[in-house]
Amino acid sequence: MATYSLANERLRALEDIEREIGAILQNAGTVILELSKEKTNERLLDRQAAAFTASVQHVEAELSAQIRYLTQVATGQPHEGSSYSSRKDCQMALKRVDYARLKLSDVARTCEQMLGS
Repeated sequence: MATYSLANERLRALEDIEREIGAILQNAGTVILELSKEKTNERLLDRQAAAFTASVQHVEAELSAQIRYLTQVATGQPHEGSSYSSRKDCQMALKRVDYARLKLSDVARTCEQMLGS
């Protein structure tokens, strides 16, 4: 039973990461909206950019921790029943995270281009 609890905890952690990615996208959207204005609020941009950067670093650290855990679990552990569904859910979550990471890098590049102009 403890195995299911640990798996559920890991899945909840991935869901938290996914929610934080949503918040990152909202921050990026706010920055882009503000940059589209004729007169921008520099303090708002600085706050949103700092929040964006901090959140991206946090998500990256959490995903690295999840990947390290999965690497440990995948090596040398005895089989204790079917975990296909949980693994598939995790794989799909990781694919969504990779897609979000790609989109976030696009948003960051756009922000850098707009701030550099």
